[in-house]
Amino acid sequence: MLQTVGIAAPIIMASILAFVQIASAALFSSAGGPGSLPSRLSPAMGARIYRMLDRVAPAPYVETMLAEYAIAGGDTGAAQRATVRLPASPMRNELLGRIADMRGDHRLALEYFLVAPDARAVQQEVDRESRVDPMTAYRLEQQLADRLDALTVHPDAVAEAYWRLGMLATQASYLPSTPQHPIVLNRARSLMAMRQYLRAVDLAPLNERYLLAAASQALLLDDSVRARRLFQRGVDADPASADAYAGLGLVAVRAGDIALARALAARSAALDPDAHILKDLQSRLP
Repeated sequence: MLQTVGIAAPIIMASILAFVQIASAALFSSAGGPGSLPSRLSPAMGARIYRMLDRVAPAPYVETMLAEYAIAGGDTGAAQRATVRLPASPMRNELLGRIADMRGDHRLALEYFLVAPDARAVQQEVDRESRVDPMTAYRLEQQLADRLDALTVHPDAVAEAYWRLGMLATQASYLPSTPQHPIVLNRARSLMAMRQYLRAVDLAPLNERYLLAAASQALLLDDSVRARRLFQRGVDADPASADAYAGLGLVAVRAGDIALARALAARSAALDPDAHILKDLQSRLP
């Protein structure tokens, strides 16, 4: 008897796995190539198999697939019913956020995306908001950065959020200009941007983009000593960085060393004649 049970268990498990494989292929049949097995199956058939599995052997994977199928079909009610049966998890929050977004409740969706956290979804909202109100976008990005930091996710992801905070604060620091004063800065926000760039650099000290952003911000704040140090770190991190050499050239211009600035401009141009900071340096050379 025990031997029979021992033989039957693997057969039952293999049967369940086969059903799951067929159901998955059916649900994603639209992605199958012409003539492939998935392309010959019906998504509705896959959903029926998953619903049967949900009654017989409910599992998070089954509920997730049913929720995804319902979302793809625009059935938020079915998606909600499947999702709430999932245990607390980032996937559950991400699905609930998508459902709320489909229902037009963008504030609730954003709360779920932040808790998940779904950095891509939150970033899309940050990007939309930045075109209207950079400081509102900044506050939302800060929430994401705090959430990522609290979860101790990979430092690179947190560093990216801090870099974006710096960019948003820089964007918000530019005040309405006049012909007499084409560049007017809110110094408090410029300093805020500097702090965020430095936090990104601390987390990813070899990232050239963060180093250049922090160095450029230091120049904007008339801190030539810090700017030189950060641009030099950019050169050390990437000896082929045309922008880092051009940044050192800008520092040289500030110091009145035009001969050094020209030499650095030539070095930068040899590496990349279209480098962004090089264009700025060239415009400042007499």
